[in-house]
Amino acid sequence: MDLCVFGAASDTVPQVYITQTEHLGERMAARGHGLVFGGGSTGMMGAAARGLSLGGGRITGVAPRFFDRPGVLSPLCTELIFTDTMDERKGIMEARADGFIIAPGGTGTLDEFFEVLTLRSLGQTDKPVALYNVAGFYDGLLAFLRGMESERFIQPTLWRHLAVFDDADELLSFMERS
Repeated sequence: MDLCVFGAASDTVPQVYITQTEHLGERMAARGHGLVFGGGSTGMMGAAARGLSLGGGRITGVAPRFFDRPGVLSPLCTELIFTDTMDERKGIMEARADGFIIAPGGTGTLDEFFEVLTLRSLGQTDKPVALYNVAGFYDGLLAFLRGMESERFIQPTLWRHLAVFDDADELLSFMERS
């Protein structure tokens, strides 16, 4: 499987998030999975790529041309696809991936997460979507979604389309079964 990992590009976040995302990449490679990601060399993106690289895995980076600057893109990509826009980037990542893992991240990561979750909820994709809830990072978001459900802004069926894991191997087993 080629799994898309969405996640932060920042290296200034607590080390636990970077360490665990690199571990996820290592486990992906060990289980024979490839990585599709935003092509970044830092943060969760860089960590996932480093983990895959340590295990000899396939690494497909997808990045807009304006990211093609020294130090921004990962040199570990076995394939690097350039796009003109961020929307085109997301479309290619969505098309190339067999499933989506959302590692800790900021607003860009949440944009990507909500897009694939919405597509899944609307039946526009059957690809699995999972939050990698390292150190409880997504607990607040999950509480917010439960509050939206209790106020009937989202349907209880949303939970059929979203899985949450804090363990890399359990998350990958879910992806393999889905």
